[in-house]
Amino acid sequence: MSDLVKVRKYVATVEETLHDGGPVLARPVAKAVVGGVIANPYAGRHVADIQPMMKALEPLAVELTERVMKILGVKGTDLEAYGKGAIVGLAGELEHAALWHQPSGFGIRHAMGGAKSIVPSTVKVAAAGSRIDIPLHHVAAAYVRSHFDAIEFCVPDGPKPDEIVFIVAASIGGRPHARVGGLTAAEIKVGDGQR
Repeated sequence: MSDLVKVRKYVATVEETLHDGGPVLARPVAKAVVGGVIANPYAGRHVADIQPMMKALEPLAVELTERVMKILGVKGTDLEAYGKGAIVGLAGELEHAALWHQPSGFGIRHAMGGAKSIVPSTVKVAAAGSRIDIPLHHVAAAYVRSHFDAIEFCVPDGPKPDEIVFIVAASIGGRPHARVGGLTAAEIKVGDGQR
């Protein structure tokens, strides 16, 4: 990775839902999220041109996505929903989280072998141990209602004030007992929330 991206640690969370009050699922819904905790090279000062870091973050996005796929035990084409996020430490600013938007979308799709839907995101500036909900939606079309979901994530000792946690999440399956109608995965056509 670039000198701009210095990773301190990776943190992962996985969920496997067998049922959610209804019948036991034939195939459990599996969700995983991985965060990379990195030093924030812009912490504590205003830097006018932060864009060089965007290209430097692309390998991290690929790495985080590959870690998610490894945890779930699947290849990229098996992922059904995805999302991303960032938590900036208190010596940083919200714009440092925005650095993640372009490289993460590129890196996630590259690691997966391609996907059409925009990758939903959430970001914040917060203290170490803060929790964040990473939104998920279908990888082929944003409007597949059965896959509107989220996974909660936390790094107990991060981000430190001069760090950023960049996050990638994905799932195999949508909500366990989705039954509120709307577009199904089988009905996806061009224009159904694709980028």
